[in-house]
Amino acid sequence: MKKKWKLYLIQHSHTDIGYTDRQEKIERHHVDYIKSAIDSIDAIESGTKKEWEGFKWTCENFWQVEQFLENCNEEYSQKFKKYVQAGFIDISLTYLNMTELVDNEILDQKFQKGREYAETNELDLNSAMTADINGFSWGYAETLYKNGIVNLFTCVHTHHGMFPLYKKQIPFWWETPKGHKILVWNGDHYHMGNQFMLIPNSYRINKGSATVTTSDQMDIAEQRIFTYLENLEEEDYPFDFIPNMISGIGTDNSPPNPRLMEMIHKWNAKHGEQVEIELITLNEFFLFLRKQAIDIPTYSGDWTDWWADGVGSTPAPTKIYRDAQRKYHLSKKLDPEDKLGKLPFLKEAEYQLMLYAEHTWGYNSSVREPWNTLVNDLDFRKAAYATNANRLISKNLDEVLSNLGEVAHQIDRKQFFKVVNPHHNRVTDYTSIQMKNWEHIDGAYLDNSIEVVDCQTNEVLDSQLTSISRGNQIEFAITLDPKEERMVKLRRGKAPQKKMVVNHAGVEDLAAYPGYEKMVNTHVMETNDYKITFNHSSGIESFVHKHSGEELIHPDALYAPFAGVYEKTPIQTDPSTERRVMGLNRKGRLSERHEASLKNMKVIEDGKLFTSIKMDFALAGTEMYNVVLKVYKDMPKIGVNVRIQKQNEWAPENLYIPLPFSLGEASELFVEKTGNVFRPAIDQLPGTNTEFYLLQNGLAFKDEEQALLVAIKDTPLITLGTLDHHEIELCNENTHKKNKDLVYSWVMNNFWETNFKVDLSGFYEFDYQLYFVSEKQSAEQLLEKCQELNEGLVTFPVNPE
Repeated sequence: MKKKWKLYLIQHSHTDIGYTDRQEKIERHHVDYIKSAIDSIDAIESGTKKEWEGFKWTCENFWQVEQFLENCNEEYSQKFKKYVQAGFIDISLTYLNMTELVDNEILDQKFQKGREYAETNELDLNSAMTADINGFSWGYAETLYKNGIVNLFTCVHTHHGMFPLYKKQIPFWWETPKGHKILVWNGDHYHMGNQFMLIPNSYRINKGSATVTTSDQMDIAEQRIFTYLENLEEEDYPFDFIPNMISGIGTDNSPPNPRLMEMIHKWNAKHGEQVEIELITLNEFFLFLRKQAIDIPTYSGDWTDWWADGVGSTPAPTKIYRDAQRKYHLSKKLDPEDKLGKLPFLKEAEYQLMLYAEHTWGYNSSVREPWNTLVNDLDFRKAAYATNANRLISKNLDEVLSNLGEVAHQIDRKQFFKVVNPHHNRVTDYTSIQMKNWEHIDGAYLDNSIEVVDCQTNEVLDSQLTSISRGNQIEFAITLDPKEERMVKLRRGKAPQKKMVVNHAGVEDLAAYPGYEKMVNTHVMETNDYKITFNHSSGIESFVHKHSGEELIHPDALYAPFAGVYEKTPIQTDPSTERRVMGLNRKGRLSERHEASLKNMKVIEDGKLFTSIKMDFALAGTEMYNVVLKVYKDMPKIGVNVRIQKQNEWAPENLYIPLPFSLGEASELFVEKTGNVFRPAIDQLPGTNTEFYLLQNGLAFKDEEQALLVAIKDTPLITLGTLDHHEIELCNENTHKKNKDLVYSWVMNNFWETNFKVDLSGFYEFDYQLYFVSEKQSAEQLLEKCQELNEGLVTFPVNPE
């Protein structure tokens, strides 16, 4: 070998909540693992296990520590603190291995817990590690820095993923959106150290039921370690040290194994002059790295996650999760000091939201054995995190609204309502009042004579009445300043008069002529802002913004907006193997693709505020695929509701909803992910994923003077570019053009071969809003508007003083 090597190993247990056992059982395991590490260090310190000297343990995340401290006695708690201070135990200050589903506010809250523990106990901790996940939002880096975490060791999982910068096992500075820097070690797989065969009996290697002997183990370790290091030298690896993660056993949720030290001591006695192995902690490694006189490059941009597509395998609970997120943010906006709600509800909701957004989607045999009791048991438990979060935050929001004056249903109540703008900007938008079918106004039930009156100005607000389940909904428009509250009331007015004599035929397909403005129809719909033209087979054919004259449908669009696209990869082998060989494409080479075909279209509502058109499509893989457009007449806003009845399918499949919009060559696409706004395929680390993105509130097609917003309420995943199986090009200067490519909302997939939920069948409803902004605004302002559209104004019944 060309140089003397130092092989650093960091022993940890990869946290996969629900992958290897029940979620609550895994919580208990990690409590016991830390106890076991403490017991091992006790044995070393007492002299009873001298052969384990040098053993150290790194807690992969603060969640492990939190579970331990909540479930151990005082003696263990004090020993844990002592051994952390002594450097025998280390803590990574990440909370869990997260998907980008988590929003920045809750992520920050959980990062603070680790920082508070470190400061309270005077522990010099400033490092974090992640395992399995293959990326992070750019805002994640900023949140790390905000919480005093300045070092990040990543352990990517390159099966269906990839490392950035085209090379692993290298350091780089990751510049945050605000210009701070995080030192990153772009590491290898989190079980790479286990491949070296250094832990006794941690592998069964062609031995059947027999265990591997010590001599066999040393032979295997020598062959693997020397080959590994020789390969690094052949690749011109620039350093004489290499760090790798290792677990007590080569499995997720592994117990600690101090016997590793037995083999390290034997190795160093035999080969230490040429290759020395040392077990260290996470913070120790970064202290060492920062002292090295090496040139470390700086990069900035989004580190787009390859693991983000898991949300598409659980669309129903993800929708519940997104609703809980909105209620969480409304709670915080309406009650910024946490005085009106109930703090225990809020904090437990934060915890449940974190657990759903954690990267584990199910049990390890979810695809192979979808009938298995444990598979289905753990699937319901995973969904329960979203459901529990929604229930808890709903209760908290109910408390907030009650303290703001909300009242329950009452017989003969005067119909007063409070409308609140919870946002930081002036908002003009529609909001609604729901009335039960037994409620009345001035002794009469609701009809089109009902008026909405602004109690401050006595102005009658334009409104529209719609029948809903068990009652009616009255929708109206209002303008409110930031944080402003306004009282409105319902009263009876004059019902609109129907004309008895009309000078036209009363059919929808009659074009306008002098003296006749034509009926709303399913050929062309026009409002103050838009002209929408429909095709009899595909749906929306043209979408023009009237004031600018801009055609808003992408010139290269292959499918009509919101008309679904379904894919299935036929199983040629078995359900798991078929997925395993897919590589970075989330489909097989010969996948079958089907586009929606329009079967029926009709106007289902037309009133003073909006017109609704329902389009019924036929689409393979579904029993029902309907799109309802709610086109507002006096605001540049369109609500889109997609309703799907999905069939059951074991084969790999995808379902996309096309969002083929553009403002022309001068426009750029901006999206919002956790804690940052950026341009996909441009503002990213080199070598990262440009195939798909997990968003928070939506996206914006923006040029210098205007923008088209797509607020996405329920289903956060989008994909860019061709749907065909293709060579995957990682982010570089040549991929910048992809920013102007076609966008699809990727609502369903079940491709991963182990623990994605395979059954996507059921009834679904996904909401989108289109909104045109005619004045120049920053990308951050536009994406904030998407959040305002998703969260809306807050309206609730009150009794006036």
